[in-house]
Amino acid sequence: MLTDYREINREQMMPGTVTESPVTLKEYGSMTMQEREALWLEISDITEEEFKAHMMREKDREVDVPGVGAYAPDFTADVLGNNRKRTGEKVVLSQLRGKPVGIAFGSFT
Repeated sequence: MLTDYREINREQMMPGTVTESPVTLKEYGSMTMQEREALWLEISDITEEEFKAHMMREKDREVDVPGVGAYAPDFTADVLGNNRKRTGEKVVLSQLRGKPVGIAFGSFT
């Protein structure tokens, strides 16, 4: 039987990981970048130096991110079977040009 994950809240899937946010989404949206950084540091377990180093790495990575409307970079992916195991087949994105393609990236670790 398949589970409808829309009916399971995050606490059920990851017990002990849900905490109350110190701000609402509306409040967060109206914050300046400095206010957001202060909030991130307040709720994080990393130092300010680690945080700044992380943000610099992320900023450096942004250069390689395709913009909205740009062609996706070509890649090869493993095909998974119904059991979520690799089938040995591979699919190459460029070979699907002209066909509708939906891509969902995620991590199940």
